[in-house]
Amino acid sequence: MTTQVRGRAAREAKLEALQEQLSESVAALVTGEDWKRALTFAAQFRGRSFGNSMLIAAQHFAAYKEGRVPEPTPTYVAGFHQWLSLGRSVSKGQHGYGILAPVTGRFASFTPDDPNSWRRLARNEKPMSGEYARTRMIGVKPTYVWDISQTTGDPVPELPRPSLLQGEAPAGLWDGLADQITAAGFELRLVSSAAAIGGANGLTDFLSREVSVRVDMDEAAQVKTLAHELGHVLLHAPSESALSTESAADATLHRGIAEVEAESVALMVGAAHGLDTSSYTVPYVSTWAASVPGESPVEVVQAAAELVRATALGVLDKVDTQQVGDGNPPRLDREALGHRTGTTAVSTTARRDGAVLGL
Repeated sequence: MTTQVRGRAAREAKLEALQEQLSESVAALVTGEDWKRALTFAAQFRGRSFGNSMLIAAQHFAAYKEGRVPEPTPTYVAGFHQWLSLGRSVSKGQHGYGILAPVTGRFASFTPDDPNSWRRLARNEKPMSGEYARTRMIGVKPTYVWDISQTTGDPVPELPRPSLLQGEAPAGLWDGLADQITAAGFELRLVSSAAAIGGANGLTDFLSREVSVRVDMDEAAQVKTLAHELGHVLLHAPSESALSTESAADATLHRGIAEVEAESVALMVGAAHGLDTSSYTVPYVSTWAASVPGESPVEVVQAAAELVRATALGVLDKVDTQQVGDGNPPRLDREALGHRTGTTAVSTTARRDGAVLGL
């Protein structure tokens, strides 16, 4: 066996082990509290995919139990050379946390609107004159990151954390969320009490294109409800045929997951601002994860988590607010990150049909 073949076999074995560990970590999300903890961690490490944040959390906790790191939760994570660029080096004997990094390829096409027209470019091959070029993710490979507690060297500045009083909303968050709702073509209505909207805290009506939020709650509860309804607006807008019997049946079938997704978007947005997320309600994972025919609960959970993360990142990018760190060390050159591991483009394409969805 050649060195190259052995190296490829070793990488494939590491990749398989990481994917198995990720599946086990996702399968361990049983209760609503498990899900909330995972999403809160993902919000604090939102520079990574949900899957990679799960891998980091599991491996760091294992290192903590073995006495290799002082705290059960990591602070900042980065690659070996990224730490070197910050004047820090990995301590002797510290093992990195395996995560999944994207493998990309270059493609070219004369007719980019035709998905079947793209051809893979060979190494160092340039597109022909008149061709459009695009980089696409074609797979994943194992790579490693280390927590700051596993390194020594120059001090890393602490990021300021939002300081909120009980019931207080982060400055600017309400306005930022409200702007996104109106930009999506919805009217925002403030109602005096839950009685005005059928006993709910908030309501999204896709027929009248109205979002209603009750204002007889504290500011934190109001902004949490607004984020929940924005989640519905971004994820669950009906298609043109939404009023058909088939679409209505589909909306009923997936209603539970739609509510989980909207609440989870609100949770990640709140956690990214230092809000207390203990009042956020998510049912047992096993209840909603088993509701999609033809997909395993692990597949459903992973897909929902990545969709929630991508949506929350899109929301957070559009609000001018003070947010907690994203898990990357301060001052780390973003260009040095290259293609951020596991970063998924935000999609606000309607995924499920429904007429009225509330909190």
